[in-house]
Amino acid sequence: MTTVPRTGDVLPPLEIPVTRTLIVAGAVASRDYQDVHHDAEAAREKGSPDVFMNILTTNGLVGRYVTDHFGPRAVLRKVAIRLGAPNYPGDTMTLTGTVTGVTDGPDGTALALVRVAGANGLGHHVTGTVTVEVPR
Repeated sequence: MTTVPRTGDVLPPLEIPVTRTLIVAGAVASRDYQDVHHDAEAAREKGSPDVFMNILTTNGLVGRYVTDHFGPRAVLRKVAIRLGAPNYPGDTMTLTGTVTGVTDGPDGTALALVRVAGANGLGHHVTGTVTVEVPR
């Protein structure tokens, strides 16, 4: 089922448990082998209390959040995010979103601009916007 967007629509929140496995698997899947994403001791040596999520994993989770809401025919056209507070194991990130505008897209589709934020126990982990194309 596809959800047709309207300006002002609020997406339901999505809680994502931040586990060590999610952090390491996301880093490996995105070929980000920096030790701060898989080696807790190396992360501590560099000033972090633990391993932390990389931006590519966060980007994927933001995309999933938007496409899960708008349905299997939704297509991400642009994702622009900025990281803030790190996602550490044992925390939960809650993604929220609001449709801030809708325009006509190609072939009778709608282009929705969605403002997204992901917060954890330390504050905002991610903020940004996603442009998604949705069939009408």
